[in-house]
Amino acid sequence: MFIHFILLVSYSLTFLCTHQVSSFDPSCTEFPVFTPSALVVKYGDPANVTCVVCQKDCRGDSFGLETPVGEVRQNGTTMIWTVDRLTEWDTYLICYYNTDDGVQCTSTVDITIYQPPESVSISFVNHTGMMFENQQYTLQCSVQNVAPVQNLTVTFYRGNTALGHLQANSEHKKPVNETFTLNITPSREHDGAQYWCETKLELGPPTSQRPPVVTSEKLPAIVHYGPELKEPPNPDVITITEGDTLHLNCSSVGNPSPSYTWTLPTNSPSYSGSVLTIKSVGFEHEGQYICTVSNTVGTVTKEFNIDVQVNSIPYIISGTILGALVLV
Repeated sequence: MFIHFILLVSYSLTFLCTHQVSSFDPSCTEFPVFTPSALVVKYGDPANVTCVVCQKDCRGDSFGLETPVGEVRQNGTTMIWTVDRLTEWDTYLICYYNTDDGVQCTSTVDITIYQPPESVSISFVNHTGMMFENQQYTLQCSVQNVAPVQNLTVTFYRGNTALGHLQANSEHKKPVNETFTLNITPSREHDGAQYWCETKLELGPPTSQRPPVVTSEKLPAIVHYGPELKEPPNPDVITITEGDTLHLNCSSVGNPSPSYTWTLPTNSPSYSGSVLTIKSVGFEHEGQYICTVSNTVGTVTKEFNIDVQVNSIPYIISGTILGALVLV
């Protein structure tokens, strides 16, 4: 058996493009055929491929399969290539035969050697700790030792919501480290959400397996925002009857949790809760109540103007109901 390893000047690694490639010389009535037509192999795994050199046009020993690694066996006009551990990133396969006219008819097969990321991590660029609502921050997904990086898709997530898909601009066969960034503007609804990134090697149809996926850790977000009142504004004047119960609601939300300070009418005791309750209102409770809500982000105020009216229920005094005589 003769296996010819001929230097093909016109064929270099540039042949390792999409799927099987043949030299379209009109003198060639047929071309070698690889099975499979493209090869996807994890770095360090075994691999094999066969090449039917020709059906009728090759004669004698003027055909073969050229490769820098592995073992080549011949069975008639079929070349069988195997390798126990594929660790050569620049592996190529060129199957050829020579015609009687001295024309060389060749085919190559696309070989994708991949390596999933050794690690994937997520962080904020130039930032640690809490975030503030409506300010822009940059998420960074760092991918270590992945190949080929041009086949990598990185997706940023907030919880289960995908925020964006990114791909590398560079092309490398060998493993590289790559960093991907995405700008975000958090709102109060995002407080407590978890950010993370997912990497997926899109290796194409030659492989029936799912794309290798590696995810980062979860990065919890603390979003600080100023107080927001839960209840709508009050009318200019709140009218209440003497003796009734008065509720002044100043409840609000905010992060950090807000504190309350009340400015009450003269000689009224101080209060620091979110809802001010007076069980039996008197005329001494008339006036303006100002609730100030604040945290480290901001401050809001709410005003209540209280007008106390006389109780309209008649008073019974010595058998007289407000001037009406009643027999008892």
